[in-house]
Formats: sequence, C-alpha cells, structure tokens
Amino acid sequence: MVRRSNTAPIVAVALALLLAAPAAAGPLEDGVAAFGRGDYAGALGLVRPLADRGDASAQALLALMYVLGRGVNQDYAAALNWYRKAADQGLASAQSDLGSMYDQGFGVKQDYAAALMWYRKAADQGFAGAEYNLGLIYANGKGVAKDARAALTWFRKAADHGDVTAKFNIGLIYAKGDGVPQDFTAAVTWYRDAAENGFADAQYNLGTLYRTGKGVPQDDVTAHMWFDLAVEGGNQEALQDREAIERRMSPAQIAQAQKLVRDWRPRSN
Repeated sequence: MVRRSNTAPIVAVALALLLAAPAAAGPLEDGVAAFGRGDYAGALGLVRPLADRGDASAQALLALMYVLGRGVNQDYAAALNWYRKAADQGLASAQSDLGSMYDQGFGVKQDYAAALMWYRKAADQGFAGAEYNLGLIYANGKGVAKDARAALTWFRKAADHGDVTAKFNIGLIYAKGDGVPQDFTAAVTWYRDAAENGFADAQYNLGTLYRTGKGVPQDDVTAHMWFDLAVEGGNQEALQDREAIERRMSPAQIAQAQKLVRDWRPRSN
C-alpha cells in the first residue's frame, strides 16, 4: 500500500507556499509574515479584509487558519468555504487543498469524485501535491478503478516537480512489482532520491536493499549507514534491523558506517 495523505500535506504544502512568499511590502505579505511568527490575531486582521475583497491568496491563508484553528476557532466548514472561493479563481494550491478536504471528508461529506475533479484542476497547472494525491487515488482505487499504471504516471509527475513522498512511492511500486515488472534496481534509484532528501522511510528501505543485496551489491556498511539515518529520522523499524546487522559486522565496519553518517548531509530538493 502506498503512503496515504492526511491533514499534514494540506498544512505542510500551504505553509511552505505562504512562508516562501516574497518579502515585498503589502498587507498580504505582512499577514503571511505575522502568521509565520505566530501572531495569528495580527495575521487575521490583515488577511480577512483582503479575503473579503476577493484576494485568492488571502482566501487560501484564511482557509488554512480555519483548518489549524490559528486566530480563529477550528472550523473545517469555514475552511472549505474559503478554499472554494480561492479555487474558483484558479489558485492551484487552493484547488489541491479543496480536493483534500473532499478526499478526507473534512467539513463536507467524503466525495472522491469531487476530490478527483479538484486535484485534476490543480495538477493541470503542474501542482505537485495534487499530482501526488491523484497517484494515491489511482493506487488505492478511491472512487475510480484501481490502476497502478495511472498511479505511477501521476507519481512520476509529482516526483518531477520535487515531491519526495512520490519518489518513495515509485520505489515501493518497483520493489513490489505493483502493476509493473518487479525491478529492484529501479527501486534503489527512487528510494535513493528520496533518501538523499532526508526521507526516513526511504532510507530504511534503501538500507534493507543494501542488507539483502537486491538491486545493489550486498553491503553491510552502507546498509548500517542508511539504517542509522532512518532511526535519526524517526523510523523505529530501522533500529531493530541496525542492531541485527551489527551482530555480523566488525568494529571497524561499524565505525566506518558511523563516520559515513557523520559526514552525510541531506540533498536540497
């Protein structure tokens, strides 16, 4: 099963877009800055008048505030209303987030057909989060016939636009042979791409392939390095595998793996 979506993508993507907004003076930028430093009352005072006047970016930020309950009481129905206003103006991030609300039934009855429509509108603009969620729709057969090849197509689009979780899921698809011929070499390539961006589950899976010699030459030192990094990233499965592999490694090999971890730096995506 591929990695699913939840409220976290709505929050993470929206925050990344908003906090990366230009620093040019203006009430929207000031509102974004206030939100970023935790001054939610100040952000609300700046953003709501803009949203009321039809500014799509302000509407999307106000929707996010309702999702999170920042400066306002948490209210998914209100968030849905503001996301729809922004989405109707063609804002891709709002279209994607509106799709997520329908997908997960936040503030509205769960409706996969509506989710698919809004994801596709955002994906048609090259929005990676929507492309990834379309991959999930087809991978898990939510409101459509399960279609591993269509899922792979959308995950690839998202990966091409920098979505690390999509890269991980492509690795899973090749490792399992889900709708494609099983190909551990391809799985290694995609896991590595995600692992080098600090994605802990990809680091764990990559370590497993090095431990077993699938898709790469068997290498306990490199496996240990990736398990170590995965543990640091919060993957607890890697802890047990790291301990198991240490029992067949020499002290010199363990020291070498630990040095690789100290020298490792995540790649900027």
